[in-house]
Amino acid sequence: MRLMRRLSAIILCAATAAAASSTLADDYPAHPVRIIIGFGAGASADTPARLLAQKFSDALGQQFLVENRPGAGSNVAAEYVARAPNDGYTIFMATAAQTNYAGMTVHPTYDVVKDFVPILRVAAVPTILVANPSLGVSNLKELIALAKDKPGRIFYASSGVGTTTHVAAELINMTAGIKLMHVPYPGSAQALTDVVTGRVQLWIAPASAVVQQIAEGKLKAIAVTTAQRASIAPDVPTIAESGLPGYDLGLWFGLLAPAGTPAPIVAKLNAIANAALKSPDVVEPLHKIGMEIIGGSSDDFARYIEAEVKKSTEVAIAANIRQ
Repeated sequence: MRLMRRLSAIILCAATAAAASSTLADDYPAHPVRIIIGFGAGASADTPARLLAQKFSDALGQQFLVENRPGAGSNVAAEYVARAPNDGYTIFMATAAQTNYAGMTVHPTYDVVKDFVPILRVAAVPTILVANPSLGVSNLKELIALAKDKPGRIFYASSGVGTTTHVAAELINMTAGIKLMHVPYPGSAQALTDVVTGRVQLWIAPASAVVQQIAEGKLKAIAVTTAQRASIAPDVPTIAESGLPGYDLGLWFGLLAPAGTPAPIVAKLNAIANAALKSPDVVEPLHKIGMEIIGGSSDDFARYIEAEVKKSTEVAIAANIRQ
């Protein structure tokens, strides 16, 4: 009898919690919501965040405010949101920086898998492996053959240690069994200058940053690093189809909320965001800056994050850059 009363109490508590969660979602949002970005104003993450903020505001009748909190490659902002109340009023525009950080760091200050609940992956930025024409290669197979013939004598630029461009190049090293040498730069502008002038031979860059130089013959497009070809450069093959099957790595943007955020709130934001990503006034500005629309479910994004952390960790260990 006592056991039956205990089971009844547990069932009643669960039902009460579910009802409360549903009511909370019905009333959400009752006041403004903040979308936190880990970079300064004008960064790439700003555009999708501000476009979606407007769509959320229009759909839900409350302000969604974009707040920039730069620092430590966006990890200051990530940790801030991870520790925020899980009531749906603080969400985060995450990027590939978060999964790179998880893979590169032995003792991270937050866990991108455990400390957040994914809302959806918003968009991706295709990246292209480009070469200075003086290197004399036209495709990935030629580059791999040359690198095997000249181990440690071909150099690639990145926009910093642990960035996606760094991880992507080291993933090529790991999967192709070659040794391209890393030259980190403080930003993309300096990397672009040096690969165009030939100070370094290779760079993995956002497609939108190099399509003009490719068209002018200043750079040679070798392959796209993402699983699909880039709409901005449809004639450039992917690395996967160029000889390294399964290769897929690139820049991405997605919304996360603190772990424990009620599922009905996550579902509501996911539905609005997915609808927004089909709207021309969101799609066109994102395509204009070279972003590919993703969308999908919260579970899709969760699986993607876990796979990216695993990949980043394997690369960091293989390249001896885990700290």
